[in-house]
Amino acid sequence: MLVIICYDVNTETREGRRRLRRVAKLCESVGQRVQKSVFECQVDRVRFEMLERDLVAEIDAAQDNLRLYRLAELRGYEVREHGRFRATDFDAPLIL
Repeated sequence: MLVIICYDVNTETREGRRRLRRVAKLCESVGQRVQKSVFECQVDRVRFEMLERDLVAEIDAAQDNLRLYRLAELRGYEVREHGRFRATDFDAPLIL
């Protein structure tokens, strides 16, 4: 399934900046950054639940915001892109 992760971490304090780095690293470990605080991830249900649990453990619910959009392939989804960034198609052959 395709998962969109969006977050807004309060960085006014040193601890907030640390939370931001930890949240970003978790997201980078499973997906690709499409905007500064937005990631696209192709994961199965188990990995999604693990990722959600890990992200919720990192944020401060009183100061930060975390949103996860789960787009099931059975229902179909469409991503429209405009501008400079082009996403990597992980279903296509990857040539390095």
